[in-house]
Amino acid sequence: MSTDLNFVPALESFLDTSFFQELSRLKLEEQKLDTKTIPLLAKLNIAQIPSTSNSVHLFLDKASFDLTETKLEPRNIYIHGRLYNCNTLEEFKLLNKQKYLADEAALLIESGKKDINKSLGFSILSFADLKKYKFYYWVCTPTFQIHRNFSLVDKSNIIDDAVVHKEREWFDDNQNNWVAIRKQNGSITPYEKNLDIKDVNALLVRDTSINSEYPSAFLKNILTICCGDYPEAELLDVHLVRNKPVNLLKLSIRIPKLEFDEYKTSGWESNNQGKLIPRALDLSSLIDPLKVAGQSVDLNLKLMKWRIAPDINLEVIKNNKILLLGSGTLGCYVARSLMAWGCRKITFVDNGTVSLSNPVRQPLFEFSDVGKEKSIAAAEGLKRVFPLIDAVGDQLNVPMIGHPIKNEEHEHADYIKLVNLIESHDTIFLLMDSRETRWLPAVIGKALNKNVMNVALGFDSYLVIKHGNIQNDLGCYFCNDIVVPTDSISDRTLDQMCTVTRPGVAPLAASQAVELLVSSLQHSGKDNVLGEVPHQLRGFLSNFSTVKLKTPAYGHCSACSSPIISGYLEGGWDFVKNALNNPMFIEDLCGLSKIKQEVEDMDLNDFDDEMYDDDDFEILE
Repeated sequence: MSTDLNFVPALESFLDTSFFQELSRLKLEEQKLDTKTIPLLAKLNIAQIPSTSNSVHLFLDKASFDLTETKLEPRNIYIHGRLYNCNTLEEFKLLNKQKYLADEAALLIESGKKDINKSLGFSILSFADLKKYKFYYWVCTPTFQIHRNFSLVDKSNIIDDAVVHKEREWFDDNQNNWVAIRKQNGSITPYEKNLDIKDVNALLVRDTSINSEYPSAFLKNILTICCGDYPEAELLDVHLVRNKPVNLLKLSIRIPKLEFDEYKTSGWESNNQGKLIPRALDLSSLIDPLKVAGQSVDLNLKLMKWRIAPDINLEVIKNNKILLLGSGTLGCYVARSLMAWGCRKITFVDNGTVSLSNPVRQPLFEFSDVGKEKSIAAAEGLKRVFPLIDAVGDQLNVPMIGHPIKNEEHEHADYIKLVNLIESHDTIFLLMDSRETRWLPAVIGKALNKNVMNVALGFDSYLVIKHGNIQNDLGCYFCNDIVVPTDSISDRTLDQMCTVTRPGVAPLAASQAVELLVSSLQHSGKDNVLGEVPHQLRGFLSNFSTVKLKTPAYGHCSACSSPIISGYLEGGWDFVKNALNNPMFIEDLCGLSKIKQEVEDMDLNDFDDEMYDDDDFEILE
């Protein structure tokens, strides 16, 4: 018993915006009022068929207008097509679509009679409204068959792995072939029309369908041509060679008598709602260079999700609000790396102005910025690079431990502004020149449970550390100190007032700090799509090495220990004021002064020299 053979659409089109941009260029610069058909060559994404699709995607972009055969990539499948671009929207609407499809099908039939592999193709009918930057188009894959339907007698899977492998391998090695013949002796040859039908074991067809039940509509074209070449055939075995399914489909098809003067055509592509109507695309937003820039930035990041890191959460990076305390060399490089990762909200804080030496080392500044407030100039520089960035600058003197208060009203106002800034941001980067400047933001960041990233530079070394927070017991920048930060700024020589480092140290440290933050934002339980999240990194350019370290929080730390955080949360400004005026207040509170006293009270005479002999010591010569 046989049934009518049913099919799924041969292809699903995907037109990239670059396709329309190139079409616009051709229309404006070359075609003008000429409506001659434009030849196309498109790649079929055989290896990447979405599970929601039934057929291979026909991918069309700028490269589709390039017919150079040398561009063909090995093991990729290409198909020829044609584009007819109307001069007016009225012409596009009134054109007889069925006649257009029949004419395109007739061309494929004539080509297929000479070479069955050329019986397949696609066509596009379009109109480009270049004034409004709107495009109207309809894609068709012309398919044809005689008026009597092909009948399916039997269907089964080819489960012989050797057969499956051999047939797939043949098509991999013959990328321009859509059809082959498997002979009775098991050999595979390109399609020929003059073979004895008794020598044909099966017709092998590259199938663009991944539907488990139905082949691609391209099979209609191939069977129609085959019927003309083998009129004596009544029953034909067809192997559908596919890329994805484990087993290949084998169809036994009854062939009706062919009359080439009588055939029916189909192939107009339906829209997402299943309706046979043309599509319209409005690309007017792309005319705005700002929107183009934003889309381009997002595109580069989203390409990571295709193959490299499909589970990466780009939105959590994009929506993370960043506060950069310090707008110098580190601040500039950190901001550029953050922007490349898609961060859209960055606030700069600094208390200085751009000096003559800054522009060559700090990439957000130019010579014309000299004398400007540093945080404001940095924000403006970032906007010059990417105008859509939400970048602002705030001139602010961060209250520093060990620096007694001189004007309480002003310093209290600075403190309030600092707290508000930290509260309104998700991640705080400590990028200032001195340790005492970093102390108060470190305390506030821990108290408010913020991401705190600390970057410090030496001449040929750097430290990147992600401070511990309420959820973990990792240390902070100050956990290795046994003294409270004090005034290190006063009475400094010129080389001590400037950050003297090898020029490559700052960008290396800045980029690693940003990558560490991004990796931590992707962390979910034990899994991280970007790999591990170290606690701190120490880099050394003297031997070009990087060391990963993990240190616990110190119970007597002057910045993150429980007594300090509790004292800050309870006292607020009064706590800060005491710390600024009297560093011993912090030493007493966190217990460092007690530890120092215990060390000083130790009586070295209590050690018994006779407990040791010469073997207990290393002799230095």
